[in-house]
Amino acid sequence: MAQRSAVRRMMPLIVVGGVVIALAAAVWFGQRSLMYPADRSAVPPAGELLPGAVDVTLTTSDDVALGAWYLEPAEPCTAAVLVAQGNGGNRAGRVELAQAIHERGFGVLLFDYRGYGGNQGSPSEQGLARDVRAARTYLLQDAGVAPDELIYLGESLGTGVVSELATEYPPTALVLRSPMTSFADVVRALYKVPVGWLLRDRYPVLANVEQLTGPIAVVYGSADTMVPAAQSRAVAQAARDAGTEVVEAEVVGAFHNDGGLAQGEVLMDALVEVARIGGVRGCG
Repeated sequence: MAQRSAVRRMMPLIVVGGVVIALAAAVWFGQRSLMYPADRSAVPPAGELLPGAVDVTLTTSDDVALGAWYLEPAEPCTAAVLVAQGNGGNRAGRVELAQAIHERGFGVLLFDYRGYGGNQGSPSEQGLARDVRAARTYLLQDAGVAPDELIYLGESLGTGVVSELATEYPPTALVLRSPMTSFADVVRALYKVPVGWLLRDRYPVLANVEQLTGPIAVVYGSADTMVPAAQSRAVAQAARDAGTEVVEAEVVGAFHNDGGLAQGEVLMDALVEVARIGGVRGCG
């Protein structure tokens, strides 16, 4: 009888433990479907949406083929911008960004991660790291961009992609639009739940920029409800504390994907300024 009574007393704890384990398993196995809401639909040819651009195929180190568009620099500019998008949509939704960059003279490469824009594969932090390296290789080896004229631009989750790339292959300048301190910090800010220990993909932007020495532009919206402005400011401050020259710009009243932030004059001015600091001439 005593044993049965003890079991009955333990039942609530057993049930709660089972629920916690089930929730943890759901987060562990289902997080990437939430983290990467990929638009898998095929993208039209470059010429239909981005006049002057050409269709190119990037091949990753694990043999995944990625669709991309490349728009050459406009003379006298010879520099190019590698764009790492956020976690939503595909490159067709970045046409206005590419046009704004090109209007300042820069070449621009838009590419879709694995699992996006008709590409095969499933996105992950490790996979996106391979993808962005394939994009860099294309610009240097196929497009003929000089290493000292290569700029990385990441937006939102893409700031994690390019900041990690920069720790191994520093660009002449780095542009971070709406950077998070880390993906775990974004989740905590959105849902008030510390689930960082359960995350498979972390994107530690702040830790990455602490390792960098080249100039960095940090641009963000003051009303961003996806990546709080405080996180972007913290990234900018971490770069300064590491001795990096920082161009920081806030778009007052802008939300996460507002056009005035995503491809507006503030972002373009910051791109031109940080490129100039990095030694790029003839663009802007």
